[in-house]
Amino acid sequence: MKQVLEFLGVVALLQGGVGLVHELTGWLRGWGVVQGLDVLDGYEVYGSVALVVLSFALFAAADSRGPG
Repeated sequence: MKQVLEFLGVVALLQGGVGLVHELTGWLRGWGVVQGLDVLDGYEVYGSVALVVLSFALFAAADSRGPG
């Protein structure tokens, strides 16, 4: 279970980072999942920041599971 949480944390961190890079620089078009969601139209930065925060929560949850 710890490895699953860590994997999901890495995916969320990458997607949030890609979303922020795209919104701030315009690079990496089409790489992020946040830009593809019509629900977040106009709120892509907030969605990307939420993914980064979620990734840290997933890492903390994985760490609290203990070794193994």
